[in-house]
Amino acid sequence: MSGQSHDGSPEAWTTKLRRIWLKILPPEKLLPDHQPAYVASWVYVFGVLTLSGFVIAVLSGAVIAFRGPTWWHTSPIGHFVNSLHLWSVELFMFFMALHLWAKFWMAAWRGRRALTWMTGVAAFLLSIVEAFTGYLSQTNFDSQWIAFESKDAFNASGAGWFFNPLNFGQALLLHVVLLPLILAGLVAVHVLLVRIRGVVHPIGAYSVKAAPTASASVGEAPAGGSGAQAVAGATNTAKEGS
Repeated sequence: MSGQSHDGSPEAWTTKLRRIWLKILPPEKLLPDHQPAYVASWVYVFGVLTLSGFVIAVLSGAVIAFRGPTWWHTSPIGHFVNSLHLWSVELFMFFMALHLWAKFWMAAWRGRRALTWMTGVAAFLLSIVEAFTGYLSQTNFDSQWIAFESKDAFNASGAGWFFNPLNFGQALLLHVVLLPLILAGLVAVHVLLVRIRGVVHPIGAYSVKAAPTASASVGEAPAGGSGAQAVAGATNTAKEGS
């Protein structure tokens, strides 16, 4: 009975939450064993590459944040980790731009995926702000030049009343605490929505289908085709509704 456990006692809130979670995101969707054939296309690789760059940027950034500016400016290992952080961020932004651009032309908001698209766009815009605060936190001549040149733009836009690019402490805390937490949350929600809704299929991928015949049986090849083609066609047709 709904609302009660097996022994007749009231159902705990954790049980309700688990039931709702399994209904929304069952294990076969969270960690699927199979993917549609079109996922093998190179255009679906950019999302994974973006996520990989993000993970490396977070890990390397955590190391240099704990060790401090003196370490990443004077130590050979600090130079290496700082460079690793820089290039992982460069690749993260590059692959995310390609991923966003590719999904735009694929109309990735189709099939009730509008929220997936919006979280991806929000993550991209927030990443620009995160990268900017990172440049301000380098503690070198580049960061000084960027801070002095950008302060007039912030003051002219009215944003200078709550953000001062010349304030190193403010930029550093935004870069290593607040913005990464928000960005990580957006990325997590985006990935979960991809798991729930599935990856978007290419436009027109299911526009042409072979009409099944009344005499066709399981594993029987259609006229002019092979058994493998029949199985592949049935698999693609079944996956369209998932």
